[in-house]
Amino acid sequence: MKKNFGKQTFMFPMPVLIIATYDENGNPDAMNAAWGGIHDTNQIGICLDKSHKTTKNIQKRRAFTVSMADASHVKECDYFGIVSGNTEPEKIKKAGFTVTKSEFVDAPVINELPMVLECELVEMSGDSDYIVGNIINVSADESVLTDGKIDVSKLKPVCYDPVSHNYNVLGEIVGKAFQDGRQIK
Repeated sequence: MKKNFGKQTFMFPMPVLIIATYDENGNPDAMNAAWGGIHDTNQIGICLDKSHKTTKNIQKRRAFTVSMADASHVKECDYFGIVSGNTEPEKIKKAGFTVTKSEFVDAPVINELPMVLECELVEMSGDSDYIVGNIINVSADESVLTDGKIDVSKLKPVCYDPVSHNYNVLGEIVGKAFQDGRQIK
């Protein structure tokens, strides 16, 4: 028997995304967002409230980066979600992080987070802005690669559990995509 929970934002996994932007003066900002994912081929979609400094920065600069929060940086990534860039302009520095300007878009890359999507704004819509960005480049630190490919077991990306309000790590292999289902034929 299944239990009903009504309308909820329960989805698993819900990746923890760290969105980084520059403001109008070129100062870097970052925030934690869990409501995002692949929107379309080579595009990402993220729900961000209009009140966030990051949302305003994206609208002005038309670019942003999306880093995967990882198990090694849970404290810092959580900090980006509980402190507003509207009140703390030195969030990135306070978290102990540094940035490098992206080679591909007008946005900062957080050096300490090992994987990043570099994006250009396509559209913003809705009361709470739904942001769609073209993924221009994906880069990953060599420390999370195996045979030249991103290895999720080394990356250890963090997901948000909206029911228990915990961060969980991804990485355990339980099957092989596009192969295991063939056993049913």
